[in-house]
Amino acid sequence: MRFLWTFFWGFLLIHMASYVVNSMTGGHYDFMVASTVAVIAIVVIFLIAEVIPNEPVAKHDHH
Repeated sequence: MRFLWTFFWGFLLIHMASYVVNSMTGGHYDFMVASTVAVIAIVVIFLIAEVIPNEPVAKHDHH
């Protein structure tokens, strides 16, 4: 379920950012370019989430 929500919100937010940036720079909004960037960014987010360890770091008490 977390993958579905990550994909949904990532896709939506990247499309929104693409629209805003293109509007501010005077360009035109291209759905396919924004979709490609969204998919690549979401895959990178999934890979980063898999690389980061979940277990807590052992606390070493050095004095």
